[in-house]
Amino acid sequence: MNDSEARVHLLISGVVQGVGFRFFVERKARQYGLTGFARNLPDGRVEIEAEGKRGMLKELINDCQVGPSSSQVSRVNLLWKQYQAEFKAFTIAE
Repeated sequence: MNDSEARVHLLISGVVQGVGFRFFVERKARQYGLTGFARNLPDGRVEIEAEGKRGMLKELINDCQVGPSSSQVSRVNLLWKQYQAEFKAFTIAE
């Protein structure tokens, strides 16, 4: 069951904008074979929507809880969703 496909929505709070967080997430997501996007929100958080194997999504969530060395993650809001096969790749959205 761990390799079933799923979708996850993350809202990352803390010092996560202007520190390479989205590029870090993009690199990790592509490494794990995930699709979706990461974008900055006006309130200072980073929003991530990702799809792929559940085990790989869990790896990405673990990475997001730490972030790149220049970031300081204070909170990760997480919502599991049904896989929709919506994305072709993982991108940084505006």
